[in-house]
Amino acid sequence: MKAGTAFTREERNFIESHRVARLATADAQGRPHAVPIVYALVDDVFYFIVDEKPKKTRRGLKRLRNIAVNPHTAVILDDYDEDWSRLAYLLVEGIAVQVDEPGLYDNVLQALRRRYPQYERMPLTPERNPIVRITPTKRHFWRAHLGTPARR
Repeated sequence: MKAGTAFTREERNFIESHRVARLATADAQGRPHAVPIVYALVDDVFYFIVDEKPKKTRRGLKRLRNIAVNPHTAVILDDYDEDWSRLAYLLVEGIAVQVDEPGLYDNVLQALRRRYPQYERMPLTPERNPIVRITPTKRHFWRAHLGTPARR
């Protein structure tokens, strides 16, 4: 997306109506990796946190290692229905980086906690729980009943 380009109202409603997305990353050799994430959209930028759910390691997670060597990512949200006239998806390509600014970390954490009350019970800190920002560079929104819109 060009600088200053925001999601449309329909795209934003689609994003806000979904609780989970899929994050795709790739390592330095281009090997893909996809995982479900929960997220917050703040100022047309996606954020997710490495939370306290059981994981082998937090900072050594494959998604974080991939982002460190290849920040190009994709996030997809979709609607599936047996009635294929109700299919829809939003594919967002972007650049991912870990959030280091303390004020931004706190603001995003509050947005995530508003969206997911489960985070209220987790003692999330920058040292243990990195937050990742995904700045969109391109998007494609499609609904079966609308046909395929132009790329943005």
